[in-house]
Formats: sequence, structure tokens, C-alpha cells
Amino acid sequence: MTSRFFTQGDSSSESSSSDGEELYSDPEAEAKSEDESEEESEEEEEGSGSSDDDDKTGVNKFLRDQESSEESEDEDKVTVVKSAKDKRLEELEGVVKLIDNARKINDWSSISTEFDKLNRQVVKLAEKEKLPKVYVKTIAELEDFMNETIAMQKVTTKKLNATNARGLNAMKQKIKRNNRDYAAEIDKYRADKDEYMMEEEEEEVQPVEKTKKPKVQYTDGIDVGDDEGFSTVGRGGKALQYTAESILKHLRSIIESRGKKNTDRAEQIRIMERLLEVATTPYQTIRVLLTLISTRFDLTTSTSTNYMSQEQWKMAEHEYSKLLGMLEDNRNMVVVEQAEEWEDDEKPPQPAAGELLKIPGSIVSIAERLDDELTRSLQHIDPHTGEYIERLSDEQALYINILRGLIYIEDLQKNDKLETPQDGANRMVMRRLEHIYFKPSQVVTILEETAWKSIPLQLDSEITPRNGPKDIATLVRLLSTYLFIHSTDIIRARAYLCQVYYFALHDQYYRARDMLLMSHMQETISNFNINTQILFNRTLVQVGLCAFRANLVYESQNTLQDICGSGRQKELLAQGVMIQRYSQVTPEQEKLERQRQLPFHMHINLELLECVYLTCSMLLEVPLLAQTGSSPDIKKRVISKTYRRLLEFHERQIFTGPPENTRDHVMQASRALAAGEWKKSADYINSIKIWDLMADSDKIKQMLSEQIQEEGLRTYLFTYAPFYDTLSVATLASVFDLTERKVAAIVSRMIAHEELAAALDQVNSAIIFRKGVELSRLQSLALTLSDKASGLIEANERTLEQRTQGTANAFERQGGQGGRGGRGGRGGRGGQRGDRGGSRARGGQQFGGGALGGAIKA
Repeated sequence: MTSRFFTQGDSSSESSSSDGEELYSDPEAEAKSEDESEEESEEEEEGSGSSDDDDKTGVNKFLRDQESSEESEDEDKVTVVKSAKDKRLEELEGVVKLIDNARKINDWSSISTEFDKLNRQVVKLAEKEKLPKVYVKTIAELEDFMNETIAMQKVTTKKLNATNARGLNAMKQKIKRNNRDYAAEIDKYRADKDEYMMEEEEEEVQPVEKTKKPKVQYTDGIDVGDDEGFSTVGRGGKALQYTAESILKHLRSIIESRGKKNTDRAEQIRIMERLLEVATTPYQTIRVLLTLISTRFDLTTSTSTNYMSQEQWKMAEHEYSKLLGMLEDNRNMVVVEQAEEWEDDEKPPQPAAGELLKIPGSIVSIAERLDDELTRSLQHIDPHTGEYIERLSDEQALYINILRGLIYIEDLQKNDKLETPQDGANRMVMRRLEHIYFKPSQVVTILEETAWKSIPLQLDSEITPRNGPKDIATLVRLLSTYLFIHSTDIIRARAYLCQVYYFALHDQYYRARDMLLMSHMQETISNFNINTQILFNRTLVQVGLCAFRANLVYESQNTLQDICGSGRQKELLAQGVMIQRYSQVTPEQEKLERQRQLPFHMHINLELLECVYLTCSMLLEVPLLAQTGSSPDIKKRVISKTYRRLLEFHERQIFTGPPENTRDHVMQASRALAAGEWKKSADYINSIKIWDLMADSDKIKQMLSEQIQEEGLRTYLFTYAPFYDTLSVATLASVFDLTERKVAAIVSRMIAHEELAAALDQVNSAIIFRKGVELSRLQSLALTLSDKASGLIEANERTLEQRTQGTANAFERQGGQGGRGGRGGRGGRGGQRGDRGGSRARGGQQFGGGALGGAIKA
């Protein structure tokens, strides 16, 4: 308890000490106060130690524990008190030492990291003291060492690794920017290094002045102010003057503040808009436009919404169009990505005669960002409002700029000195193709005509000439062929899928199917990114719908099976996020999934897709169910599990009311078709209103009625064949409202495919059914066993072919040598067996290797 009173001290001493502290205004006072606080803390520790000793009684009072021994050792040490200035200088010297060590091993990555730390420490020192001479020495030596390293890299064969190369490039920019501020001190150091370092630094005590916040002052006669005479003031209360000479300085300060916190981007945009007004040369205008467009894109990240506002997007699009116009008018200036940044803010660059002025920037990236922002805004706008239609109208202006940007990139590629990479042109062509592949040809024709009218007459494209063919199919082919030749991997695959999608959309089924099969993309699509997989799913669905419109029911059902049979159409086509109850999706994954969603105008109608799939499944499954009957071995053959599940659920219902949706219409049509009521089934199918969304809906309904008539006839024959000996073709024609020739053709096809055990009597125009040809249970099981054995043989051969990589023939027996023909006295028997095996291999099915193969051959 005594320590508490000892540590408090006298109140009079405290007041006197506080009065004394107020008299000091220099760092010595701070050091003195720190010494006093340290002494007080030591007294507290001593007091607490004594109280602990008092608590010990008996023998423990005379024992020496570990803590007391350590304290006695600490008493021998002398505590050195350092001022804040000395501590900062020591930290600075430590960082300089680390930089020197990194220079010895040529570790530019560590040099870059420590250089940033060094600059932060110098900023703290420069606020109160003069610039340390150690710092001037370090940055001067670093610049010399960097120049030596760059010169060495140009002549040596041993290059830096990727990490050190990035560090060297970063240091190159940092040293140029940093040493420009200390050029006078560096020149003094290089003039006489020893004398510069021997000079004693004079410490000057300066009174600390409180900095006041800059206020808005009223100024007269300043043009850059508002109408009321006010102007923006910067640090020190000086009004900011926006002139043509200060444009590059303002741009540099804005570029350096990008990515930092508490940056008012809206204010930066207003500043650059004023700079754009006072710009006098094309170079200044191009530099301001490039920075202004980038800052508008940065404004999106600071807003609560995840997409760019329509006002900012239109301004960025207008500025991008103005930028392209400036570049088209000034051919001596080019915007390329590999250009070096101009460091001198006092004067603009002056290229030599006949040379091009390279400005760092990317025309392609700006066009891609505009496209992405438009897509993102369409994702968040309600598609059933007028705002969506108004926003969608901006696509025309974007398409014009994409076309102009493509023409500009083509002009850059003509100049061999620039060495423009091919990737930029490929990306622009791909963006242009992605805007037209999913649209009808009439819409694309209007889009193309409006775009070419808005582009100056002197501009033309070599890929798609202005006076070229106006056919949209030719346009898609030209763009796709260009990407096939000049691109690789993902862009080539996406161009291929876009072309297939266009052919399928315009009812060219066989061409689209052949291209899709020849690409073998269904085998490797899992290796591509998710956006390409979504495009593949969309293309596959469009091919299936095209087959349905071409009256190819089986091909349509087979194509749509993978997408519609999974029950995840929304997710696979990127037309909605399916939120499941027990899903393991993280919020980040769900956010990425929502970002991949397609805008509403690119959607494929899911209700129409389901209607087509269920209708095709009905036309295939109902005759199959009638054919299998009650035979358990054939019952396992299922074409569509989704359709079977819906049909079983519908049949379990006790009472079924009138159909309300697409599924109810198809299920009731299926029951009517199974009962032979084809007219009722056709009425159910044709009453579905979704068919009106398809082109030539009357033609589609007529096609479906004819298909239902044919499948109704096949279902009737499968169901009632056991009850007839003969059946008149004319009777069937009258019942199903078909011509006798059509009925005869259907029956002949069923007999040829061994689906119907009957014969067609063309003289009497009748069908004669054969009795007693039904297979027994044992015969059906034997046939099943043979089918499974043949399947195993094919699987074994396929596995052997994959493992031996095409050398499976090396395992076949040759000549008259059998499997055991080479062994001693049994060679004759082996040769005989080998001859028999060889003749069987030539006449029958070949099979190589494996225990199962030996058992079958035996």
C-alpha cells in the first residue's frame, strides 16, 4: 500500500514541473520530459518490488528467486536515453544498411521495398530537421547503381529473374520521380563527396506554427472561378490556376493520387473537365481525355451501386469518341500500351521529324470497359420497365465506337515500326462479334448501316470493308475467320461458338451441327473458363431448337437432354441464380455468379425451351412405353428421366383438372396419345400459348399435329397388335386422318426395324400380323446377356486401344502360330488352335487380350 503513496509525489512538485514543461518549446524539453517519465516509472517499479518483498515472511524472505537474480543483473547495465531525433536517425541508418546489403546481392525486390520505407522515414525527419545527408548519399548511389545495372543487362546474357526485373523497373520510375526533387543536393554531393559529408549540420530552432486549413477566398478577376467570383484554393490558401502550362502538373498529381484513400474523384473529374477546356494542343487534349475516362471508371468503385451511372457512361462514351476523332486527325500521335511515360511536366515532348509521338494508353481497354459497364447496368435494371429500353438504346453508340476503335487498331498494325501486338485487334473483333451473333439478321443490318453512316468516309476497315457484301452471314463469317487465323485458345473457341449459334438461329441446322461435331468441343469444354462454358450451353440449346423447327424430333430431344434433363437451365444458361436450401455457396461465389448473368435481351425463353423438350420427349416416350408393354427387361430403356418422373407424378393424381401451365398441357396430351385419342392430344399441344413466340407459329403447330398423327398410329399398333390377325390400311387411314400411302410407309418402316411382327399385303391393302413369334422369357434373357457381353467386348477393346495408344494390333496372333504353338511337343495342337482362332478373327468380331476375351474365344 505504501507504493501507491510514494508514486503520487507532492502536488507542488507536479505543478512546478508542469510549469517548467510549458517553458520549453524545443526537442530538448521533450527529451527532458521523457527522462522524468522514465525516472517515475523506475520509482514505481522499485516501489512495487519493495512491496513484494514485504509480503514474504519466514524463510522465504531470505531466499533469492529467479526474478531477483535477473533484476540484479539488470542493475549492472547502464540505461542510455536517446532523443527522438537520434532514434529516427538510427532507424534511417538501419534501412540504408539493408539497402546496401541488397545492392551487394543485386536484390532489386528488397531494394524497392526498403526504398519506400526510407522515403516514409525521411518525410517525418524533414518536417522538423534538415534533410539527412545519409539520405542524399543513398539515393545518389542508388541512381548510379541502377544505371550500371541497366547498362549491364543490355550486354550480358545472364538476365535477372522475373521478381528482380519487376523490382528494377519499379525502381527506375521511383528514382526518376524522387531524385528530381533533390537534384540540387545530389549535385552538391557528386561535386565533392568527402567535403559534403564532413560538413556539420546546423540545427536551428524554429518556432512551431500551427497550420490552418485553407479557406475559400473571394478573388477578383479570375476566369477559372464560378459566376459569383469564388475559386478553389489549394494548400497555403493560394487559388488554383488552370492554364495550358500547368495541365501536365495537374494530371501527374491526379494520377499519383489514384488508388489512395479519401480521394475525391468527383472533384478530380471537375478539375480535368476544366483542364480540357483550357487545353490548346492535341497532345494536351489526348492526355486529359485518357486520364478523364479512367477517372470516370474509378468513380464506379467508390459508389454504393456496382455499375456506372448512365450520365457518367454517356460522358465517358462521348469523350472516347472525341479521343478517337483527335487521333484520326493527328496521325503523328498514337496511343499504344508499350509507350513510356513522359516525365518532364514543364514542356511537352517534341518528337523528331518523321517520328511518331507515342502516348501511353489503351484504346482497346477503354472500349472493353465501356462494354462491360453497359452490360453491368443492364443486369441491374428491371427489364420490364422503360428504363431498360432506354439504356439498351446506348448499344448503338457503343457499337459505333467499337468499329471506329477497330479501324484505328488496323491502321496502327500497318505501321511496322510500332510493332502493335495482334491481341488488341483480336479483342476488338471479338467484342464486335459478341454484339451481333445472337441477333436476327434484320436487327444487325440496321446496326451496321447506322454505324457506317456515323463513321467518316475516309475511314475503312480491311476485315469488313465499307463497300463489301451486306449479307450478315458473310459479316459473321469474315469476323470468325479472322479470329480463326490470328487468335488462339479462348478467343478462337468463342468465335467458333458464335458462328455456330448464328447458323442455328437462322435455321441452318445441318451446317451448325456439322461445325459443332467437327470441333470436338464437347470433349474439352470443361477446360475453358466459365463464360465460355455458358456460351457453349447457349449454342447447344440453340442447335436443339433449330432441330425442332426443322421437324427433327429425335435430334432435338437428344441435343437438349444435357441441359434440360439436369433441371438447372437457369444456372447453366446464366439467366438466373438458383438459391438452394442446403447449398455450400459462399457470398463471394454468389457475387461472382451474379456478375456472370446475361442481360435480359440475350435470354433464351426457358418456358419455350421446356415446352420443346417435353413435347419431343412425349413424341418419343409414348410409343416406347406402348412397345415395351409389361416386359421387365425392355422397361429399363428410358429416353428422358425428367419426362418419366413428371408423367408418373401426373398419373398418381386422383383428380386432374384442366391444364393450367405448359407441363399440364403436355402431360394430358401424353395420356390422350397413349389412349389413341390423337385429336385430343393435338388440341392440348396446339393450345399452348408459348408457340406464338416462335417464328411461323402456324407452321410449327401444323408440324406438331402431323407428328402426333404418326406417333398415335405407331402407339396404336404397338398396343393392339396382339389382338388383330389382319388390319385394313384404309381403316387406319380413316381413323388417323392419314393417306393410305402414308400409313403403308409407316408400317413398312416399323416392319423393317423389327418393331412390328407383321407383313404388309399390298394386293389386299392389309396388314397381316404373325402370331407365336413372341420371345420367351429365356430367349429374352439370352438376348440381354449377348448384348451385355458385346458391350463388355467393345469396352475392353476401347480400354486396350487407349492404354496401348494405337498399338493394339501387336497383341493379335499371326499366321499359323497359336497361343501355345511355340512350346515343345504341343506345338501341333497350338498351331491347330491358332489356325482356328485366326479364321474366326477374320470372319467374325475381332477381340484382343484379356481374360474375358479368352473365355469368349474358347
